[in-house]
Formats: sequence, C-alpha cells, structure tokens
Amino acid sequence: MNIPLVDLQRQSKGLVPLIQKGIANIISTSDFILGKEVENFENNFANYVGTKYCIGVASGTDALMLSLKAIGIEKGDEIIIPAMSFIATASPVIFLGATPVFVDINPETRLIDEAKIEKAITPRTKAIIPVHLYGQVCDMESIIKIAKKYKLVVLEDACQAHGSILKNKKAGTFGSLAAFSFYPGKNLGAFGDAGAIVTSDSKLAKKIKSLRDHGQEEKYEHSVLGYNSRLDSIQAHILNIKLNYLDKWNNERRKSAKTLKKLLNGLPIDLPKDINGHIYNYHLFVIETQRRDNLLSFLKSRKIHCGIHYPLPLHLQKAFSYLGYKKGDFPNAEKLARTCLSLPLFPGITKKELEFISKELHSFFSK
Repeated sequence: MNIPLVDLQRQSKGLVPLIQKGIANIISTSDFILGKEVENFENNFANYVGTKYCIGVASGTDALMLSLKAIGIEKGDEIIIPAMSFIATASPVIFLGATPVFVDINPETRLIDEAKIEKAITPRTKAIIPVHLYGQVCDMESIIKIAKKYKLVVLEDACQAHGSILKNKKAGTFGSLAAFSFYPGKNLGAFGDAGAIVTSDSKLAKKIKSLRDHGQEEKYEHSVLGYNSRLDSIQAHILNIKLNYLDKWNNERRKSAKTLKKLLNGLPIDLPKDINGHIYNYHLFVIETQRRDNLLSFLKSRKIHCGIHYPLPLHLQKAFSYLGYKKGDFPNAEKLARTCLSLPLFPGITKKELEFISKELHSFFSK
C-alpha cells in the first residue's frame, strides 16, 4: 500500500469533464483575466463565507500583502503574528517595511496564545494576524476584544481554514478582512496558485480591487501605485466547480479524522484536539511525538507519506535572523516544530488506508 499525504488526483477525478468543458469555453471567448468566471467565483465565495465582498488575487501570499497595504501598513509599523506559521504570514509584513512581532502559541490549541498578545503591543502596533493553523479557528472573541481596546485591525490568515466554523460563524468573518489561499493542496484548491480576500467593508474592497490591478479603477487611469495580482478565469472556473463540493469534502475529512483518532487512541502521541464550538476542517491531521524524526523515517519505509508543518518556527528562520530573536524565546512554538507530524488525511482516503496507518504506528510504538 502506498498512501500519499494528499491525493489530489483522487479528489479531482470525477470533476475533470466539467472542468475541461469550462476551460474550452474560456478559450473560445478569450475571457482570461478578471472575467465573468472570476466575478462569479467572487460572488459565490463571499456568499459561502458570509461576507459582502470577495476579491480574487494571484495567491494567498498576495492576499495577505494587499490586505496589509489596504489597511495602510507602512515602514515602522508593527504587526503581531504567531511564532508558528508558514513564512508567508510574516514575509508580506516585511516587504511593506513593517516589523513582525511574534507571540507564542497555546500548546493545547497550537494557535496564537491570546493571553500573551497584550504584552506584545506597543505604540507602533497596527494590526494582529491570527492564523487559523491546520484549519482550527483562533479564539476570535478574545482577539477582537483586545483589538478594539487598542484600536488595532484584525486580519485573519484563513489560508488553511476554508469552511472552518467557530460558534456558527465561518473563518474569515471575524476580522476587518481575511486572506485565503487556493494553493492546490488546500481544502479548496485551484490547479495552480490563486487566492482571495474577503471583507464586508466597501472601502477596503474598493481599495483592494484597485491595488490588485496596477492601482487602476478605470482602464489606464491609475490613482495609486498597485500590483499585478489578478485571479485568472481558468483558476476561478475550477474553484467555482470545487466550491460546490467543499462542505462534502470537509465532512469526509472530519469523519476520517474521527476514525483515525479512535484507531490511534492509547498511543504515546498527542492527537488534534476538538474545541467546544469549533467545527474543524482538518486541513491537516497533526500529531505530536518526541520520536517524530524516527517515526517519519519508519512510516516512509512503509510507504506512508507524511509532512512536517513546520520544522522551524518563524522566529528561528534564517530569513528573520535580523529581528534578533533566539532559541528559547517561544518554547511552545519550538516544541511543536520539534514534535509535529502531519499524517495522510484527504477526501477519499479509505478506511483500509486509515487502518494501515494505525497498524504501522502501533507497530512503531510497540518497539
């Protein structure tokens, strides 16, 4: 048996005829950039998330960058970010001349520890970026309360949280705006890079639409300097089709996660925790073990392909060394980086495959 971390072929197999038909239509109309398909997807995704506006862009990284630009982030500003995330949460902050200020995670939720945010706030702090890591939604009630107290903008990094819910509200609806990625491996993935920003603020939506298209509101009339970050029609068409299946796929992930938890119960590992009021999309099924590296090698030898999300916390990335952080500054994030292992979990994974994964983990820990 050979089990991939994610099986995109299995997920997309039945959708290929629909996708091909739509692509042929786009080719015949030459409606390639910011066309009808993009507008349809923006409306559909805004309706799905529960916001008034959605602006399609070229990637999740650009979604974060344009969001930060739209809220006025500039040189000298500080942005609060969890110490554990993908580098794209922090790099747009630096590209705009601002400074990421890292905060440790809560070891139980693996998300930013809201109890430590206030200590990181200074007169230069302008925004908080809570990251819904692995698809689990942050404690947004506490974060919004802190943001209001200090008059900060909340930009949700929802790049892994498509369809995740907290207290009957979807990820992406809590802050002033939110960034989504549609990288192929995401719960809602394109066939290439793509992203979107959602908001219910008309002024922010108008500004972002201009920024994504060279700063123009009318063709060749540029009121500000902008970027080239436009969602193309082919990716929007693919996303439109796949959006119809997102809830079904998320439910399959949750069902498989429940099965896997039951199968792995009793092993000396930390399993993902379900939090009251949260409906987790299980973008990743992440366990923790002190024997992570040996387990990873063992499972690879059994053709069970796993991942590490992420092997280094942000403050220990070489690219951020100039910020002056050191090992030991954020012990919870550092421990997660040492112990985390993402097991295969995706729509269409079979019970037989889940049982094989369990069998091999039990075999490893019996030695």
